[in-house]
This record gives sequence, C-alpha cells and structure tokens, in this order.
Amino acid sequence: MSDIPTGNPGDALNWPMLKIKYLTEEANIAKLLPPGFNTASRPEVILTVYNFPVNGHPEFGLVTSVLAEFDGQEGEFALGYAIDRESEIFISQEKFGQPKYPARIDYFRMMDFVGASVCHQNYTFLEYEGAATETLDNGPEFEVHEFWLKYSRKASYTEPGFDFPPHVVNVYSKYGTAYKQKVEGRLTLRESPWDPIAQNLPVKSEPDAYLWTPIFLDRTVTLGKPLNAGAFEPYANTIGNSRWPGENGGPKKG
Repeated sequence: MSDIPTGNPGDALNWPMLKIKYLTEEANIAKLLPPGFNTASRPEVILTVYNFPVNGHPEFGLVTSVLAEFDGQEGEFALGYAIDRESEIFISQEKFGQPKYPARIDYFRMMDFVGASVCHQNYTFLEYEGAATETLDNGPEFEVHEFWLKYSRKASYTEPGFDFPPHVVNVYSKYGTAYKQKVEGRLTLRESPWDPIAQNLPVKSEPDAYLWTPIFLDRTVTLGKPLNAGAFEPYANTIGNSRWPGENGGPKKG
C-alpha cells in the first residue's frame, strides 16, 4: 500500500477517478449490444467520472460502459463518453470511433465529501454523493480491454449502408494503482430520454464506489474486425452518439 500521491496542488493530473460499479439484469445489457457482441460473465455496469487533461486542457467526463464479449475477448463496451469539451468530441468520433458527446459534469472532492452530477439536454440523469472512508490496497497491475465502434454512413439521402462499414475498435490499457479509497454514498439515476441509464440499466445490486488514482503503464488503439453492416445499421440510428436505442433525430417532445 503506497502513501497518498503528492504533486503540484490543484494539478489536474492528480485528480482521482470516481469508479462506480453495479450489477443489472443480463437481458438489459443484451438489448444494448450490437450484433456480434455477447453478454459477459457477469452483467456489470461501470460508471467512471473523471477530470483528466486531454491535449493540454482538463476534460471532465463520464464513461458509461457494460461488460461484454467480442470474438472471444471479454471487455468493456463503451456506450458513451459524456464530456464537457466540444473540441474533443468530433475528432474522437471520426478518428477513433470513441463515442464522445457533450454534457455538463460537476465533480469534486472537499475533505472527505465526494460529489458528482452529469447533465445532458437539460436532464440531470446521474448524481452521486458520498464520503471517502478507508484506504484500500492498491492491488496488482491489471489490463483492461475496451470496445469502441467506428463507421461512416453512406453519403445519400435515400440509400442505406455505409461508406466505411462498422468495425470494432480494440482499446487495450494496462494500469497500476497509485492510490485507492473506498467511497460510501448514494448513486441516483434519473430517467432521461437522452441518457436512459435508469430505464435500460437499472441497479440490481449495491453499487461499489471508490476513488482511483491510476498509473498509466500502456495503451494501444487498433482497428479490429468488421461487424455485419446490415444487422448493425439500426444501431447507427442512435440518440446523439451515446449508443442508446432511439429514433433518428433523438426523442420526440410530448
């Protein structure tokens, strides 16, 4: 177990990530996975709230992922990266297939209090309030496999299909842990037509939350295997770029 990380006060590189994990029903995850993906060994949802510098500027974000399996590899299928920096959204989508979209994220720690909220299209769909309690063992180094999707729709008003068919993007990361603290608190998910975590991934277990200061050891992003383009096309008609089921143009107002 290591000492508390030190560095320049207020440095964005020193911010821990707030990791929240919980179980839902396997059928809930299965409905969200595009053709070619399967459910994993457990129906886990991973919510990661962060503040980390990207291209020399702090980026606040929320990553919503579910455990899934593709081509024999179990990993985290990214449903969306809600972030507060427009400059990083379009290049991330076009170059990597990383599903970033705009949102407002409040995330801070004051003494032992930890607070986070995420708002998109005027819906505050996630809130967390808790307190950092005990320091946890850092544990061994570990690897994470993440899946993104890259594709380009056909440039036509009338013809379906893709100019670049859907491919899986394989993201491999290796981490150590500099510091880890348990957080005890309350996760609140509110219904939203734009980020329907509450509706589509309801909580079925006590959420496990902790503050995690990572050590970045390795990371690669590579283009993987194609998906069945015809079967995938309905999944391209999503709300924003958050990979949620929806009609073209997003939810209709009542």
